[in-house]
Amino acid sequence: MTAFADFDRLQVGDSQALQKTITEADIRRFVEMTGDDNPLHVDPAFASETPFKQVVVHGMLGASFISTVIGTQLPGPGALWVSQAMEFLLPVRLGDSLTITCTVLKKHERDRLLELDTRIVNQHRQVVLQGQGKVKLLAPSVAAAPPPPGLSPVAIVTGGAGGIGEAVCRRLAQDGLRVVLSYHSSQARAQQIVDQLQADGAQAIAVQADVATEAGAASLVAQAQRRFGAVGVLVHAASPRIAPCSLADARWADLQQQLDVQLKSAFLLSQLCAPGMLARGAGRIVHITSQATEGQPTPHWTGYATAKAGLAMFARSIAAELGPGGVTVNCVAPGMTDTGLIGDIPEKQQLIVARQTPLRRLARPADVADAVAYLVSPAAAFVTGQTLRVNGGMVMA
Repeated sequence: MTAFADFDRLQVGDSQALQKTITEADIRRFVEMTGDDNPLHVDPAFASETPFKQVVVHGMLGASFISTVIGTQLPGPGALWVSQAMEFLLPVRLGDSLTITCTVLKKHERDRLLELDTRIVNQHRQVVLQGQGKVKLLAPSVAAAPPPPGLSPVAIVTGGAGGIGEAVCRRLAQDGLRVVLSYHSSQARAQQIVDQLQADGAQAIAVQADVATEAGAASLVAQAQRRFGAVGVLVHAASPRIAPCSLADARWADLQQQLDVQLKSAFLLSQLCAPGMLARGAGRIVHITSQATEGQPTPHWTGYATAKAGLAMFARSIAAELGPGGVTVNCVAPGMTDTGLIGDIPEKQQLIVARQTPLRRLARPADVADAVAYLVSPAAAFVTGQTLRVNGGMVMA
């Protein structure tokens, strides 16, 4: 049997019929199914006292064969019987041979709807039922397009020589991704990390790039593609030192540096990586933001917090744009993390923050890396435009 009847082939005047002789077994099954044990239909003694003198077959038993014609012949598979008006003109008796006919009266192309003349005639050529019905012919699902190639296992990690960036590189390599560690000036440390990854059997390279410049960002992506192929994962962890400064002493250049490294580089790299991700129908972009953008602002962290807040908004904006193409964009917002980035924060202040955190410690780079690994994994394929807070409960949404 074909899956769906061809609506275009159906024409006004098309007709199909079914022959059926009514038996006691038919009546018994109908009563068992519907519970309609009206003695007029099942008790000959009772029926003999009525004007009909004989058992009368349930009217809907005969009418049910209209459904048989509709579902198997006209229009056939994929038909949905949506309405029916009918008149029962004569009784149907046991042993009657019925001809059930459906004929197309009108055809509504837009709604894939047919109006049908429905009638039942007995062996004496008497019309025992007539009416009109409406039938919608369901359309088969559109054949799915071949799936896109999918997520490329190539990850660029900016700031890869830093504490969080290094942890992310190690975790993604552990998960089987080919890692491109981007660094700005820590060449020796970057190469040391890559050597360790390679010794553990991972595929990894270190690439020096100033990702806050168009040339640097383009060079990084080009080298990644040349060495490993299409980029499927972008993790933006690059960040300048916080360098707290009062408004009175701040220079615009201080704020501009934060904006360039945090936000401009995210823009440039996302713009470069997104086309390939969209072409493959899959991609993961993760930006490392900060708890500093939530709750009570930290005095003198204006440039850092402003850039991180802009990065978070940028991530949500492109998440909405790239989502239809299978690309997810999310943020991980660590609390104070035990890395070199907080080296200028007094130890006493770090201890106070740890004590005020429900989990009673600072974040570790591995905590952040685990969150990133989740967001780039298949388990997070339906997560986008979100910020995953890794702060031990210091800030709760």
